Order: sequence, then C-alpha cells, then structure tokens
Amino acid sequence: MTVTLLNPEGLPKPDVYRQMAVATGSRLVFLAGQVARDADGGKVGEGDFAAQVEQCYLNIGTALAEVGGSFDDVAKLTIYVVDWSPEKLPLLGEGVGRAAAKLGVDPVKPITLLGVAALGEPDLLVEVEATAVLA
Repeated sequence: MTVTLLNPEGLPKPDVYRQMAVATGSRLVFLAGQVARDADGGKVGEGDFAAQVEQCYLNIGTALAEVGGSFDDVAKLTIYVVDWSPEKLPLLGEGVGRAAAKLGVDPVKPITLLGVAALGEPDLLVEVEATAVLA
C-alpha cells in the first residue's frame, strides 16, 4: 500500500498540506472524528487549542495501529475548528508538529478545514476525522 501526495500542476502548492492523495491498497478505513480525549475518555488540553490538535492526531495514530496501519496510511483529513480564525493557524501547526514528532511521521496530508460554531461537547475546540488506505 502506498499513499502518494501531490500538488498537481495548475493548482496552488501550499506548504502545509497537499492537494491530492493517490492511494493504492485493499482496505479503506473511515475513522470517526477524533477529539481531545485520552484512552479513558478524560479531557486533554482543556482550553489549549494546540494540545487538543495534538491529541486528535495521536488518537488517529492509535486507532490506525489497532488495525495494522499508521498515520502514514492517512489519505485525507477533515479538521473541524470551533470559531476558526487565521490567528489559530500557528497553534494548529504547533499541535500538528508535536504529534508528528511523537508519531515519527510527516503530517502533511490533503486536508479540508472547516470552521464550526460548536462540537459535541462544550470543551472541545477541534475534531479531526481521517480516511486511510491499508494493504
């Protein structure tokens, strides 16, 4: 299985994500949105956007490991951010960077980032869902 990340000619070439992922494999994994909760359901990073982003990414890595995959198998992410504003971008990058260092992966994937009014619980600032392709 491979996921090849591309910025096709004729489209912008952002540094922090790729426009497209071409995946080959035989198993699709659709992971529910991950939030800032530990394995016991305890809150992580209450009021700390970067810490919550980090936990979301770590949870994705943990979930994929359970089925024999890793964060490297992610083909697409959707990130939901409460009250998104461009000022949050450095904190998003900080959380992603910390998670990537812990997971030992390149976190650059095709993403869709959506600003939302609220998530399922009032303390949640971000939720990240993933689609992965495994061999």
